[in-house]
Amino acid sequence: MENKYNKEWAKTHKTQGFIFFWGHHNKNNRVSKYCLSQWWPCKFVSNGYEYNCAEQYMMSEKAKLFEDEETFQLILKETSQKRIKELGRLVKNFNEKKWNENKTKIVVKGNLLKFSQNEDLKKFLIGTGNKILVEASPYDRIWGIGLKEDNPMVNDPIKWKGLNLLGFSLMEVRDLIKKDIT
Repeated sequence: MENKYNKEWAKTHKTQGFIFFWGHHNKNNRVSKYCLSQWWPCKFVSNGYEYNCAEQYMMSEKAKLFEDEETFQLILKETSQKRIKELGRLVKNFNEKKWNENKTKIVVKGNLLKFSQNEDLKKFLIGTGNKILVEASPYDRIWGIGLKEDNPMVNDPIKWKGLNLLGFSLMEVRDLIKKDIT
């Protein structure tokens, strides 16, 4: 599955507006833009396994992709998002080319499970309309844009320092969910 969204697409559609997100802590415990984070705590199930966040799904699928059963099992048992990410970096037999060919479809599938199995999250995602979803992480240039939300360059996708793969994957999930309910 090739994502139809990218920085070039965002450049020509920026009049639709942006929703910038980064982090997963929400002070009032209500669903908000923070639910777009891979680390947002929520339960969903796939193939008999229960996941506590989309990051856990992503990293367990990474371990499965590289046939690392030991790390797969450790990730499934882990409850800390930070530790899940660390375990994902320890996956044996890792091949960057193979990962790059598969990572986006894994994240799309994990988030489709997350948002379709949690009604409040689904409602929030659909409620973002056609806005461009942007992970405004100053530290992540692959899944995010490499800039914080308060940086003046965030409103020009061509000036983003990162690829925003998470934001674009979430937009793909939003499209799939909208298509499914119409």
